[in-house]
Amino acid sequence: MAPAGEREDSSAGRGEGVGGGERRRMPTRNPMPLSASQEAQVREVFNAQVRELCAKDIQAFAACASGRTFTIPFTCRALARAMNGCMQQHATAAQHDRAREDWVAGRLARQRERERKERRREEQERFLREWWDLPDHLRGPGDRPGDHHQGNSSSSSSPSSSSQNSETKTR
Repeated sequence: MAPAGEREDSSAGRGEGVGGGERRRMPTRNPMPLSASQEAQVREVFNAQVRELCAKDIQAFAACASGRTFTIPFTCRALARAMNGCMQQHATAAQHDRAREDWVAGRLARQRERERKERRREEQERFLREWWDLPDHLRGPGDRPGDHHQGNSSSSSSPSSSSQNSETKTR
């Protein structure tokens, strides 16, 4: 029998193999399924953690490789193997689980930050409406605040006068 957390063979837990009529579930530390983009974010956290753990080996290899081209595999072979060995040593399922837990823990903080930014945007929008004394239905993405307060006659003549101004500038 394998130690706790390890499977004896690849068919365990899938209902295959001897007496496979019953399907056994494997316990998981992370029962929450994530979307593909969320899994990609977890992978980014995981890769960053592994790079942080192997930073010394990565820096040594980078220092050896700088200024070289096709001689890198020959000159820096020992450093490359040390770097790859370190990354393989730390790129484990347990480390991936820790990265996933860190991502889930940071999820609430990221959500609070998004909500804070949204509240700030709404406050700024309210302030601008009050400052320019604009009703909500008149405020558009390209509207200038002064255009609506001049009346219909000046706003209708303003595009033609602006086109006349641009023609005189180009002559």
